[in-house]
Amino acid sequence: MTWIYILKCADDSYYTGLTDRSVETRVLEHNHGDVPGYTSKRRPVKLVYAEEFPNAVDANAAERKIKGWSRKKKEALIDGDFNLLRALSKRGSA
Repeated sequence: MTWIYILKCADDSYYTGLTDRSVETRVLEHNHGDVPGYTSKRRPVKLVYAEEFPNAVDANAAERKIKGWSRKKKEALIDGDFNLLRALSKRGSA
């Protein structure tokens, strides 16, 4: 199983990642500075969304898709507002 997750960073930005281990362990790694890159200078981070996928191929595809989304779409997913997410997914929406 592979997880995708969204973290809210200290600077109020979002980070989307994936892991084949425990999401809780991965969040701890981000907060301890064990993960170089985006989150290392934006700590602490907080887990705001996680979803399990049966395989890495599907998880990778979902991660790439979410990384391309606007902040509003990510927040609709985090909030579980699927009507808003659908509306924001229509061509030409913000």
